Amino acid sequence: MEADFWLQRWHEGRIGFHRGEVMPLLEKHWPALDVPAGGRVFVPLAGKTLDMHWLAAQGHGVLGAELSPLAVEAFFAEAGLVPRVSHDADGIHHRTGPIDLVQGDVFALADATLGAMYAVYDRAALIALPPAMRRRYVDEIYGRLPAGCRGLLITLEYPQTEMDGPPFPVEEAEVRVLFAPDWDVELLERRDVLAQEPRFREDGVTALSTAVYRLRKR
Repeated sequence: MEADFWLQRWHEGRIGFHRGEVMPLLEKHWPALDVPAGGRVFVPLAGKTLDMHWLAAQGHGVLGAELSPLAVEAFFAEAGLVPRVSHDADGIHHRTGPIDLVQGDVFALADATLGAMYAVYDRAALIALPPAMRRRYVDEIYGRLPAGCRGLLITLEYPQTEMDGPPFPVEEAEVRVLFAPDWDVELLERRDVLAQEPRFREDGVTALSTAVYRLRKR
């Protein structure tokens, strides 16, 4: 997935991956990470997700990374917020309260920026990437998060031959290979969601599950 692909999706409004509500699996499983109030949470490929507002309401500082300026603008505008804007090597920072949404390339974030994160919440990043990019993403992004960092990872599972992503299916076996040997990986829940996803059924998908993992970096 080249940058232009995602920029075009936002330009055309083809953002079926965006949820108009907070992710219920985040609300259910976030307490299992035991992230203290004040702990900074990284949200890669954040879009305009309402999950960032929810994480901030739990007392966390939130650092989102998003490529599309349209997504960043919409995130604040739809909440009636006017961010403070500044530039540095990470990209263009948009800050309001405890939320800092950086518009730019997630791979360009500085080591010190990622090294200051206490936790990571990944609902739409890993599954947005084709297989050839997932290894680089985990190595270069998760690889620079600090020891002790906790993570909540949400993936999709469906027969790869039945639909061309994104979102792409990422099976449990691949998750464990990608995150070994530096991360402890625990499956918290697997849920059949095909009945709730008409878009997938219309595309011919016959089986669809979502899986939730708790991560901890050694």
